[in-house]
Amino acid sequence: MAEDKNFMICSGTATRYLAEKICASLGCELGNTVMTKFSDGEFAVSYEESIRGKDIFLVQSTFPNSDNLMELLLMIDAAKRASAKTINAVIPYFGWARQDRKDKPRVSIGAKLVADLLSVAGIDRLITMDLHADQIQGFFDVPVDHLYGSGVLLPYLESLHLEDLVIASPDVGGAKRAKSYAKYLDCPLVMCNKTRARANVVAEMQIIGDVKDKDVVIVDDMVDTAGTITKAADIMKEAGARSVRAVASHCVMSGPASERVQESALEEIVFTNSIPYSQGCTKVKQLSVADMFAETIRRCLNNESISSQYII
Repeated sequence: MAEDKNFMICSGTATRYLAEKICASLGCELGNTVMTKFSDGEFAVSYEESIRGKDIFLVQSTFPNSDNLMELLLMIDAAKRASAKTINAVIPYFGWARQDRKDKPRVSIGAKLVADLLSVAGIDRLITMDLHADQIQGFFDVPVDHLYGSGVLLPYLESLHLEDLVIASPDVGGAKRAKSYAKYLDCPLVMCNKTRARANVVAEMQIIGDVKDKDVVIVDDMVDTAGTITKAADIMKEAGARSVRAVASHCVMSGPASERVQESALEEIVFTNSIPYSQGCTKVKQLSVADMFAETIRRCLNNESISSQYII
């Protein structure tokens, strides 16, 4: 792979840590890009080497703030104007994905808007992981390779050798994902029924299923303020669970999340490294998805199927 000079991996500033690991896995050098900032907050990006006729893979998660998305859009536009052969957006965490429908009058569908922005900017392919809603793939008119964090999270859970494992979903919306984990691990599934007072605020929650003397693992796609997942963990511990831990693909962890996790009944919370985390909560563990993305890039370049990468 290292001797193939017809492709290049480049990175935005926010996800350089992951792009470097992807390059190490592929045995190639990270492309030389420069971001210039102006005093008013505007910025520009440029490629410091020729990319003409090359398959370009741009690695950048679009977590807040919106500069990360704007930087990716500028990189796409610059690659298009520099005559790249194909432009492939590698977005481990696809931001704005929670706005996938009109759930009340007079609101935007942010996920569709971002899909349109990426498409108009000029991407030929999207490689992403654990979209908040699977149907977002249909917002694009280019190929979408949708990977799953279960590829690294499930082997970790298996390595724990938990005696009486139960998989839990923190809400009804995550039942399908949790059910897939429970089926693969051949263990029971419990669910939490929650009602929200408003966005990011849980009003009440009840457990559906038995967790007494069980080792519970709560499965979710992302953790933002950690209100839901810590409340679920505390309730399960009160209901007699032997241990409670959580796994999720995306470590958003905003606002009071780290403090909530640290003070909760959770023994640990395990994420992928799709989003960097540096807030110092001792219960947070991150697993690298660099090899998974590197293998997907390799298969795309060789026109090979990626379906064998999926565990569930």
